[in-house]
Amino acid sequence: MVRRGARRNHGRTNLDRMIYVAMSGAKHILGQQAAVAHNLANVSTNGYRAAASAFRAVPVQGDGLPTRAFVVDSTSGANFTPGALQNTGRDLDVALQGPGWIAVQLANGGEAYTRNGSLQVSPNGMLQTRNGLNVLGEGGPISIPPDSTITIAKEGTVSVVSALPPPKSVNAVGRIKLVNPDEKLLARGGDGLFRLAHGGSAEADPKVALVAGALEGSNVNVVEEMISMISLARQFDLQMQLLNNAQKNANQASQILNLKW
Repeated sequence: MVRRGARRNHGRTNLDRMIYVAMSGAKHILGQQAAVAHNLANVSTNGYRAAASAFRAVPVQGDGLPTRAFVVDSTSGANFTPGALQNTGRDLDVALQGPGWIAVQLANGGEAYTRNGSLQVSPNGMLQTRNGLNVLGEGGPISIPPDSTITIAKEGTVSVVSALPPPKSVNAVGRIKLVNPDEKLLARGGDGLFRLAHGGSAEADPKVALVAGALEGSNVNVVEEMISMISLARQFDLQMQLLNNAQKNANQASQILNLKW
C-alpha cells in the first residue's frame, strides 16, 4: 500500500506541473491575443504606440508548492519606434520630429503625454487634443483669442494673428510643453496616454521639435500582428491539448492503481 500511494502522489505531482503550466499559459495567451487585437484596432490611430508583451515562467511561492510554476504574460511596455509622417497641410496638425511627447492636462489636473498632434480649439478658446484634453504650455493650458489664425513653430511656440481687419501683428500666446523622459519611466494608461510610472510630471525638453502641417501615423505593423495572432491561436490550441492529455493520463493512472494486486 505504501508503494501504491507513493506512485499515486508522484503521478499527481507530474500532472499538477502540466496542468499549472498549461492552464496559466492558456490564460495569458488570451491576454496577449487581446493586446494584438487592440493593436490592430489602432492601426490608423495617429501617434499610437503598439503594445509589446512576452511570456516568462515563474515558480509559485508558498509552502507545499515547490513543484508548480505559472506562465506569466510579462508586458514589456510599448514599441516606441516612430510611425510614418503624413503631410496634411492643416495648421493645427503637428508631428513630433524624432523622440518626444506633447504634454496634455488630464481631467483630474494631472499630466499625461501623447504623440497624436491633431489639435483643435475648443468653443471656450482652449487649445486641445481631438478628445478634449487641454494641451499644456510651459505655464499651463494655452488660451487662443477668438477670430485668430494660428501657427505653431518648430519649437512649439503658438502664435496668433487676428483674422479681423485691420491686419494685426503676430502675437505669441504660449509654447507647447514638449518633453522627452526616459522611455523606461513611461507607463501606458487605459486611455492610451502615457504617464510617468512613478507619478509627477516631466521637465520640458528644448531639443524636442515639431513638424507643422503633418501627423505621425501608428507604428503598428499589420502583417506582424496578424502573424502573431495566428501563432497565439496555435499556442492556445497546444495548451488545450496538454490539459486534455493530463485528464486522459489521470484517468488511465487511476484505472491502473485501482487494480487489485
